[in-house]
Amino acid sequence: MKKTLRRILRVTKWAVVAFFVSSILSVVVLRFMPVYYTPLMFIRLFEQDELKLSHKWVPLEEMSPQMPLAAMAGEDARFTEHHGFDFEAIQAAMERNRLHPEKNKLGASTISQQTAKNVFLWPGRSWLRKGLEAYFTVLIELMWSKERIMEVYLNSIEMGPGIYGVEAVAEEHFGCSAKDLTANQCALIAATFPSPLRYSSKSPSRYVKKRQRQIRANMRYVKPLDE
Repeated sequence: MKKTLRRILRVTKWAVVAFFVSSILSVVVLRFMPVYYTPLMFIRLFEQDELKLSHKWVPLEEMSPQMPLAAMAGEDARFTEHHGFDFEAIQAAMERNRLHPEKNKLGASTISQQTAKNVFLWPGRSWLRKGLEAYFTVLIELMWSKERIMEVYLNSIEMGPGIYGVEAVAEEHFGCSAKDLTANQCALIAATFPSPLRYSSKSPSRYVKKRQRQIRANMRYVKPLDE
């Protein structure tokens, strides 16, 4: 019995060591290499009736400079100021959810957290996944620049059924490349981020158009990445 227990502890110890080593190495490698595929892309393929995976990696400098501004205006206005977690937004979301439990729960995930989830993990709300999300968020904030986090985010985020990244959505929904997107188109794309399978930048609903206008107005107040 004691021998079995020691063996289990030994295997567990090496499994933990292997996880930390492999996770750190993967974050280091992806600091420099494009992210061509993510776990979510493969998960969605199994969920689709007609298989579709549209994704093209483009460097940040080959995107419209309005796209990062729109992403921050819609998802994470303090992206350039925090270190992965916006505790002010978390507190505000908790207070709002406490006061209005009948409404849909308000989240406070930063762009860094969403990037960690999109690239390294799977969708879900379990405590295990949230814990791993926090772990990978800390890693990418330590090892990547804000520009790199934004670059990976805008290349990997789901932007429609089978569509991932700003280049793919620009080509499919607007007939142009990511660098030619207008400020209004960038705001429209960002307006769908909370639920890209429900909302469309190709055929926007009244709600999406309203959110687009709000994001477009807020873009002028967002601090650019290069400042």
